[in-house]
Amino acid sequence: MNASKKIHKSDFLVIGSGIAGLSFALKTAQNFKDATITIITKNEKNECNTKYAQGGISTVWDKTVDSFEQHIEDTLLAGDGICDEKIVKMVVEEAPERLQELIDWGTKFDKTTNGNYSLGREGGHSQDRILHHKDITGAEIERALIEKVEKAENITFLTYHYAIDLITEHQVKKQQTKRQEKITCYGAYVLDEKKSIVKTFSAKVTMLATGGNGQVYSTTTNPVIATGDGIAMAYRAKAEISDMEFIQFHPTALFNPGEYPAFLISEAVRGEGAILRDYYGERFMKKYDDREELASRDIVARAIDNELKKSGTPHVYLDCTHLDYKAFKKHFPNITEKCMSLGIDVRKDYIPVSPAQHYICGGVNINKKGKTSLKNLYASGEVTRSGLHGANRLASNSLLEGLVFSNNAYENLKKRFHKIKEPINVPVWNDSGVVKNMEKILITHDRNEVKTIMSNYVGIVRSNERLLRAERRLRVLYEDNKRLYDHSELSTDLCELRNLITTAYLITQFSKNRKENRGGFYSADLV
Repeated sequence: MNASKKIHKSDFLVIGSGIAGLSFALKTAQNFKDATITIITKNEKNECNTKYAQGGISTVWDKTVDSFEQHIEDTLLAGDGICDEKIVKMVVEEAPERLQELIDWGTKFDKTTNGNYSLGREGGHSQDRILHHKDITGAEIERALIEKVEKAENITFLTYHYAIDLITEHQVKKQQTKRQEKITCYGAYVLDEKKSIVKTFSAKVTMLATGGNGQVYSTTTNPVIATGDGIAMAYRAKAEISDMEFIQFHPTALFNPGEYPAFLISEAVRGEGAILRDYYGERFMKKYDDREELASRDIVARAIDNELKKSGTPHVYLDCTHLDYKAFKKHFPNITEKCMSLGIDVRKDYIPVSPAQHYICGGVNINKKGKTSLKNLYASGEVTRSGLHGANRLASNSLLEGLVFSNNAYENLKKRFHKIKEPINVPVWNDSGVVKNMEKILITHDRNEVKTIMSNYVGIVRSNERLLRAERRLRVLYEDNKRLYDHSELSTDLCELRNLITTAYLITQFSKNRKENRGGFYSADLV
């Protein structure tokens, strides 16, 4: 592999092509007409966590029955005392305007026969407030945003470009950087996967919008690209990270051994009235929460996990047989089709489900403006810890978070972008002394081992002993991978493994340090 000697300069470098990255790029392109914006994404343009969001996006749309106060209260309750109330209030109150922008950009949300938007309800919500497009809301949002972005003349969209590391004083001034000191981001080193060369991208502003890290678990609803790249890059660059212990497990992934990632049975299905039953057909949620099936995700996931451990059975069931089939099929066409392909007729058959890792509530610390602790590095979406989600994200608040903080970052840059100087003395990538790695099986083996460790020891229910075991095994994997990384020609697989080990270790360390059960964190030793 050769390193390109050319420096690719942009005013804005956007890493990630989900709702957070694309909405930020679109706003900067439309309002900084003379600026250059480069979007890089590691796969196809639309391959991101946003694309797989089924349920929808929450906002107070019908104020005759709903209110900001109710949405705020629902979010705080789900977050289990860890949310930043000022941030929650800000996001909820900005939501209608951000949703209207999505609509203006061409997103088509479902409407009722009378022409009003069809509002769904999901676990933890006290009112119907979820705007959706069938059961493929994320894909519809991606479609609309990509169409708009492709029309912007000052945006360059590069696919199969994988960000390796952020560029800071560590590379520019060849000095060791420490956390809590002033550090500046000058861009990123990026692997061009098609040409197998590492490119140097310098930028006045870098937006980190890389999504989550679901691939650290054996069972996840996340696509295979969700390897924690942004969190790991920011951590290595000495950015502040927090709340990594709060992992959200979605209660109802379709139980279909051998399928990976797990197919999600949207929370909205329970919002429409579906009932959870144990392996023997008995309802059980009343034992755990008065809200039953509409309790928040952490409660429902732990309830199912407990039922599975008590019974020794592999799954529970979601019963939709009493629902109006015509309406169900219209709202959930992909779920209906998926079930039918497996011989499950939702009119008469229960759907087998079990929990799967779904979302990480922690990540790179940002303030209300989307600014990280590194100068000129902004972040938005699942890669961040913004204070909105607390210990457990309220359903359908994730897409909203990306929209609001990307907008806030843009608004902040309107005031300060003209003062930001172009980076100078940015060194190109140095790959001298590396050799081609002929042991690809080691990467595959170690990736599977990370998933096994995290699923066995850092899952829905943890303990001190399990966390110690995870820590020991991850430390060995880290040392082995570091040797391989330092001396091997880079590949996406190798870099992803590096990031998976880093984020798995962070989740474990943050879990060890938490001394009380909250939301998505639950230790058997703290009961």
